[in-house]
Amino acid sequence: QVYVVFSEELKCWCRALVESVQCQANGCQLRCFLVDYAKYCSVASENIRVLTGAFAKIPHRAKKCRLHCTKPLTLHIDYCENTAKIGPAKRWDTAAIQHFRKLLE
Repeated sequence: QVYVVFSEELKCWCRALVESVQCQANGCQLRCFLVDYAKYCSVASENIRVLTGAFAKIPHRAKKCRLHCTKPLTLHIDYCENTAKIGPAKRWDTAAIQHFRKLLE
């Protein structure tokens, strides 16, 4: 279900999907995906509202997606043998993420 949350970063109300809830002594924090900005944010539980009316029927501008069958690679350097090879990695490195973002722009 899509809700309306107040984003402190954007200083406005945004449509969001609630990903998770963390309750603490001072209240609950909601981890949300902003469907019109493709951003994740944390929101206090008092800053969430139920989405009603025609606003609920507007399609989302952002969708969560992943690159199909694309696995992260990294450069493995062997200083003893003075070689460098590209091989599998557990996560994407910062340079690869920046390069991909430049390609998208």
